[in-house]
Amino acid sequence: MELAVESLETPALTKAQLAELLFEQIGLNKRESKDMIDAFFDLVSTSLVEGKDVKISGFGNFQIRTKAPRPGRNPRTGEAIPIEARRVVTFHASHKLKEQIQGLPGGADGTLP
Repeated sequence: MELAVESLETPALTKAQLAELLFEQIGLNKRESKDMIDAFFDLVSTSLVEGKDVKISGFGNFQIRTKAPRPGRNPRTGEAIPIEARRVVTFHASHKLKEQIQGLPGGADGTLP
């Protein structure tokens, strides 16, 4: 089933808009739609906080990466400040998503099937 999102008023797709799309196009009631979206993002967030990678087939991978401490500089004053070690989330799009974004007819290399 393909979800249509042409009527978005903002450039970002929000959780409320996702819930509305589930309500309109799949037939879940509004409460179920909101609960499903919230549960999905809670599951993804919890997994990442626990240090687990999240792989969504055909979409991409969310990974936790630990960045080492490093020296930094305040761009306004030029003052040297230490940047502490931290964990960050990275996202790598799947080849399938990249192909859809590029709109290539045959694949990433542009060849026809």
